[in-house]
Amino acid sequence: MSAHCQLTGAAPGFGKNVSHSHRRSPRRFDPNVQRKRYWLPSEGRYVRLRLSAKGIKTVDTIGVEAAVARIRARGVKV
Repeated sequence: MSAHCQLTGAAPGFGKNVSHSHRRSPRRFDPNVQRKRYWLPSEGRYVRLRLSAKGIKTVDTIGVEAAVARIRARGVKV
């Protein structure tokens, strides 16, 4: 699960590369996943999350506590 966002669940999409001569070959569209470290005040420790760019913006909006609660609700260990 290398290219998955822990918060939004964003995963690779699949499609085709299309050349100038219109030959098609398979390819992956990977989400922009980053490793980001946040301070979790309720537990007094840092947590390291794998988040997409949209996931990072979501954490900025709702806060790290709510984001970790959503991740744990999805069944992911943090």
